[in-house]
Amino acid sequence: MESLPIPVKNAMRKLGSDIRDARLRRRIPVAVMAQRAFISRTTLVKLEKGDPGVAMGTYAAVLFALGMIDRLKELASARSDEVGLALDEERLPKRIEIRPRRMTTAPARK
Repeated sequence: MESLPIPVKNAMRKLGSDIRDARLRRRIPVAVMAQRAFISRTTLVKLEKGDPGVAMGTYAAVLFALGMIDRLKELASARSDEVGLALDEERLPKRIEIRPRRMTTAPARK
């Protein structure tokens, strides 16, 4: 975790903590949550501490078990990508030039 930028470390810790809080609000014991997500209790504890070595698929399995998988699907949605949308808007043409169509003659029939 030492090679990661500080904002990434903080985000991972917060995500793990939020998942732990969601599990506790639902009163699901660690052993039961691990079983539902098909992972070990050790892996769940690492995930809840924000360990970046835990696979993304494991996070997805835990979120699914919590009934929160839809939030993961929208994480990087184009609709919420403000920077990407702004860049797309900058690339739009300032004006559109309409050129007259050329009249083409149909080939002569034999």
